[in-house]
Amino acid sequence: MPNLPWILVEDYKSPGGWVRPEQHNARARAYCELLESGQILFFRELPLQLPPDDRTFLLAQEWSELRLHKNVSYRPSEDLLRGVSGDGRTIGRLHSILRNYSSQVVEFLAKFLQPYAGRWVLDFASFRPIEEDGRDLPLHKRNDLLHVDAFPSRPTRGGRILRVFTNLNPSKPRVWHTTENFASLARKYAEAAGLRQIAEDDSFIGRTVQNLGSKLGFRGMGRTRYDMFMLRFHDYLKENSDFQANCPKVRLEFPPLSTWIVFTDSVAHAVMSGQYAIEQTLLIPPQALVAPQSAPYRILEGIAGQALVS
Repeated sequence: MPNLPWILVEDYKSPGGWVRPEQHNARARAYCELLESGQILFFRELPLQLPPDDRTFLLAQEWSELRLHKNVSYRPSEDLLRGVSGDGRTIGRLHSILRNYSSQVVEFLAKFLQPYAGRWVLDFASFRPIEEDGRDLPLHKRNDLLHVDAFPSRPTRGGRILRVFTNLNPSKPRVWHTTENFASLARKYAEAAGLRQIAEDDSFIGRTVQNLGSKLGFRGMGRTRYDMFMLRFHDYLKENSDFQANCPKVRLEFPPLSTWIVFTDSVAHAVMSGQYAIEQTLLIPPQALVAPQSAPYRILEGIAGQALVS
């Protein structure tokens, strides 16, 4: 398959040892730069510890009986599990598994992506036990439509959305589609999606933030013009049937027990099929980036001709 937007990582198991610290630091910085430029880092095997018993437990549950929401989510900062209810012992075990996965990801990334360590904001982890192919979800929540990520309740103010995914399915791949890079998408669609209106209309951002905050139950969310546009761009791409049907697509198949790391705010992606995935999200602030010129907010500011992050 030509032009795969991923890079196979095979040297992550020896961050110390014979590798001198300056070599490790340079390698970690290079991986950060690759991610920020829109590459996906792919690991054939788990680069962290997830006990086989935990994987077996996750696959054995009758998830429909647990009144599952869209996904099971874990909030590390609050040690809080959301999105599932039912038997207390089962919920407790699930809580423990997601807490462990989250801590393992953080421990691994602190070495592998060292320039970000201690500077990120640890966001939610989630478990996705439902088959993606054929899921009946509202348009803006559909995973099988190409989109870039933006979180309604958690503005990044120019920061990047870094996500670590692991396919826990023992026999089937998790299948994604990707398309052109963010700069190309922005040049083609940002104006039509309302970038100029959001960039230039001072009353628009205040009014929109107030209305959205009221609907979600949040106050003082500190959104920038960039945050508002990214929410609009997420919806615009999903609503654009011509884009969804006719844009160039690359199919990616992530095998069982593989892991991949990607900035999903810039890599447009759609999940076409797959069941049993687990992931952890981290928010990387602008000042921690090693290639800030590749950040979506910088690309959009170049198109808009003015600052979108204050």
